[in-house]
Amino acid sequence: RKRLKPLRTVVAWRGRAEWDQVMVGLYCGDSRLQQEALDRVSAWKSRYGPKMPLAVDCTAELIRCKVLDSSGRLKSHELILSYGLALVRFVNLITERKQKMVSIPLRQLAREVDIPIWVVDLRHELTHGKLPRLALCRKGCDVVLDWLRKTYWSRQLGNNLCEESEDEEEEQEGIEANTELDSDAWE
Repeated sequence: RKRLKPLRTVVAWRGRAEWDQVMVGLYCGDSRLQQEALDRVSAWKSRYGPKMPLAVDCTAELIRCKVLDSSGRLKSHELILSYGLALVRFVNLITERKQKMVSIPLRQLAREVDIPIWVVDLRHELTHGKLPRLALCRKGCDVVLDWLRKTYWSRQLGNNLCEESEDEEEEQEGIEANTELDSDAWE
């Protein structure tokens, strides 16, 4: 029998090396390298539009907050609003995928995808209550970035940041196949 080739998915990044470089840049902690990775994600977003993986988009927004925070250019209140928007978007976008016809409480949805309940409570305060302290927003950002790293980015890299495969094309197909996770399958 003739073996069918898997369908190819068009992605915004050039290849596995660019993908890996951006992931490492986003999580490295160096503001300059993070900004370069954010610029690359912006280019991807302009190419990919609404197909941009949610995990990539959320990671970029949270890292952008950290870069702004480390720059010292924003006041505390502005940083709270910046972190707050990124955190609210994260919780809403991730849990929205699990919403059914009947409204399910966010806390339950978060539990199903292992998002800490206190992050959902923080989102609730940011949306409906008094704005929280900056330290709590920073902590929420760190927890969510760690969740994204473990739940999304590490899966894309086969759980090993340094491992290089012999067949880069096969790895790229793995990334392309996992872009489905980005759009639909955080369930």
